[in-house]
Amino acid sequence: MERYLSDPPDDGYGWVVVTSAFFIMGLTAAVLKNFGLFFLEIQSHYDVLNSTTSWVTSTTIAVFHLGAPLASALSMHLSQRTVIVVGGLLAASGMIIASLGLSLPWMYLSVGVLQGLGVSFSWIPANSMVSHYFRRWRPIAYAIASSGECVFAMGFSPFFQWLIDSYSWQGALLIIGGLQLNLCVCGALMKPLPAAQTSIQDKPVLEESRTSKKGTFQWSLLQRPELLLYIVFAILAAAGFFIPPLFLVPYANSLGMEQYWAASVLSVLALADLLGRLACGWLANLRLVRNLQLLTMVVTALGVVLLLLPIAHSYWSILVFASFYGFLFGCVVAIHVTIIVDIVGLEGFDSALGLFMLLRSSGGFVGPPAAGWLVDWTHDFSASFYLSGLCLVLSGVFVVLVDRLVEKRKLKLPDSCTETTDHPILKADSADV
Repeated sequence: MERYLSDPPDDGYGWVVVTSAFFIMGLTAAVLKNFGLFFLEIQSHYDVLNSTTSWVTSTTIAVFHLGAPLASALSMHLSQRTVIVVGGLLAASGMIIASLGLSLPWMYLSVGVLQGLGVSFSWIPANSMVSHYFRRWRPIAYAIASSGECVFAMGFSPFFQWLIDSYSWQGALLIIGGLQLNLCVCGALMKPLPAAQTSIQDKPVLEESRTSKKGTFQWSLLQRPELLLYIVFAILAAAGFFIPPLFLVPYANSLGMEQYWAASVLSVLALADLLGRLACGWLANLRLVRNLQLLTMVVTALGVVLLLLPIAHSYWSILVFASFYGFLFGCVVAIHVTIIVDIVGLEGFDSALGLFMLLRSSGGFVGPPAAGWLVDWTHDFSASFYLSGLCLVLSGVFVVLVDRLVEKRKLKLPDSCTETTDHPILKADSADV
């Protein structure tokens, strides 16, 4: 019996793919992180309320997540390279149209829909390519690629402000759109792996061949309890992730801290985030514990740090908690996507990632408004951190359940061809195949 497999080379051109993904993360996620710098400028230009203006970024985040299954499906029908190039054109055109300052509905269409789709079409295939090129070094490769978000975010904040001061917000958006055209260059570097024909005669094939699945989005993965539980983890974690950055500076201001010092906390948080991604990626590659066990530890510790953060009442104590938060957040981000391969195998990764991003968006939409309601009700910003910490600690429980189910599956299918990244016996079997 024959099927087509693409064995991750773990070397060579894979590092070009990682470098390309590094820039893709920076030109997509880091731009979204710093788009708040344009908030007051856009609000003043159109003379609208805060809530009305906020729909610009809300639409972008919504389309980014909702477009994930489409990006995954197109990547399988066409190629990751093609989808990233299209994503670069969409993202750049969104910014360029927004720079015209036509009307607020045009902002929703340009920044919200076009930019959101462009980010989704670039971010999803980039993650997929890194996972396909690496197996042994996958955690550290993904950590390096995802750190582009942190590195660019630190540099974009003063750069975007300088662009606004020098060229107005419209000129700044035009220049950013030009920068995002480099996503097309990054996409062109994403060379697909060649399919390798392999003969399998001695071992039973327990899964469908890759050939039969190629080009088909696997909605049936939702029937797997491990993936469903992992998506529940993602929803709870997303609800907790988006709360602290939104309320950290207001919390510091409520304690009498000056705006400049409060904002500096975010810079320290971004640096700690970068260090956490690299450190956890390196630790995951040591295989001292299973990836799911490592995720359980760091996400639980992250929740505990946020539950304790309200005891900080001075600049330096807040800085310490923010550093721990940033480092542990980076640890979670470094491994939570690559773990999808451990759950569904490399063949199901593209479809599972799309489903993962689509369904976890609900947590990101519900978390911040719920925290805002608690703050309004209690008149205390501490309530937002309690909610965030509780969501993250609870999400760790579901990771434990996923780990137990995955280990039971491995015991039942010792000769499975499904690729895993942290089980030595199964890695040997996969290598033999």
